[in-house]
Amino acid sequence: MVLTGHKRTIADVVTLRTEPVRRGLEALARSGLEWTAFSRGALELLAAAVPFEAGCMGPADPATGLLTGSAKVHLPDTRDLEFFQHEYLLDEVNLFTDLARRPSHVGVLADDAGGDPARSSRHRDYFVPYYGLRHEMRAAAVADGRMWGHLALYRTDRPSGFSPAEADFLARVVPSLAHGLRAGLVADVARAAGTPAGAVADGPAVLVVDPSDGVAQVTASAEARIEELGGSAWGVLPTPVGAIVAAARRAGRDDGGGLPRLRVRAPSGRWLVVHASPLAARDGVGRQVVVTIEDARPAEVVPLVLAALGLTARERSVVAAVLAGAGTREIAARLHLSPWTVQDHLKSVFEKAGVGSRRELVARVFFDRHAAPPAADAESAVDAHSAAWPA
Repeated sequence: MVLTGHKRTIADVVTLRTEPVRRGLEALARSGLEWTAFSRGALELLAAAVPFEAGCMGPADPATGLLTGSAKVHLPDTRDLEFFQHEYLLDEVNLFTDLARRPSHVGVLADDAGGDPARSSRHRDYFVPYYGLRHEMRAAAVADGRMWGHLALYRTDRPSGFSPAEADFLARVVPSLAHGLRAGLVADVARAAGTPAGAVADGPAVLVVDPSDGVAQVTASAEARIEELGGSAWGVLPTPVGAIVAAARRAGRDDGGGLPRLRVRAPSGRWLVVHASPLAARDGVGRQVVVTIEDARPAEVVPLVLAALGLTARERSVVAAVLAGAGTREIAARLHLSPWTVQDHLKSVFEKAGVGSRRELVARVFFDRHAAPPAADAESAVDAHSAAWPA
C-alpha cells in the first residue's frame, strides 16, 4: 500500500521496526517464565530492534541493587569476578545503581562519558582488551521505584555506536523488562532431579576468598550451596557470590558502608541469603573476604515475594492477615473494609499469584514449603516490608 501525501521519516522507519518488538516484550513479560528463560527471550527480541554483538540480562536484589544472576549472549563466565570488581569497586560511569535513579534508566557509555568511553575502567580494561566490545548501552530494569534487574548490550567496531533513537526505545521497554524479571523470580521452577526444595546442606556454608579473588578455604556445605547456585567453589563462582565479594571489598575500602547482603533464588527454587565481610589484614592491604550462604528466613523473603507479585499496599495488608490465619470477616474488621471488598482484593491477589485458594497462596508466598510458619511469624514477615528488607 502506498501512502500518498506522506513522507516517511526516520522516526517512522524506526517505529515500524521497533513496535512489534515492544509488543513482543510486553507479552513475554506476562508469560510467567522464570527469569532465565525470560531474559534469553527478551535478548532475542531486542536484537531485532537494537542489533548487538554481545549482551547480558538478569535479576538483582531490589533492596540492595546487587546482581544475582545473568543470562548472556557471546560473553563467557570465566572473567565475571573481574567484571564485578569494575562494577562495585573501580568504575564510576553508568553503574546500574546510578541508572536506576535516572529518569530514563538508560545510559549510552560514549555519551555519558563525554565522548571518551575510556573514562570507564570496565570499557578500558575489560570489554575492549578481552572482547573487542567498544560500544555499550545499559539499562536498569526498574518498576515501582525498585531495581529488579539489569541489561547491557555491546557492539564491536561499528562506524557508530548506539543511537539516541535506540536509547529512547530501550527506555520505553524498561518497564516490560522489569516486570518480566520481577515475575520471573517467583515463577514456577522445574527442579532438577536430586535437588528438592527442602534439601538442606549440613553445617555452616562459609568460604574465604583471597585478595586475588581465588577461594582460599571452603566448607563442604558451601561447596554444595555454590553448586546449587550454578557455580563451582574451585572454578567459576556464581553471580551472587562474585557480586557480594566485590561489594564487601568496597565496604572495607570505604570503611563505613554497611556490610552487603543479597537474596537469591537458586535454580532449585530455594531462596538463599548471601552476605559477606572483609577480613582485616596484618599489613592493612590485600584483605580476604568471608562469605556466608544460608537459607532465607520468611522475614527476609516474604517482602520480596509480595513485591514481585506486584501487589498493591492494600493487597499486601490483606495477604498479611491471610498468612496470619484470619478469616474474611476478621480481615474486614481489622482493615475497616467490607467483606465484599476483602473478597475483591483476594480475587486480585489470586490472579496475580496464579493460585486459586488461600491455602495455595500461603504455599506460594512461603516458597512451596510443606508447612507455613506460625501466624506470628507470618505477620512479622510481612511487617519486614518496611524494615531491613524493604523489598
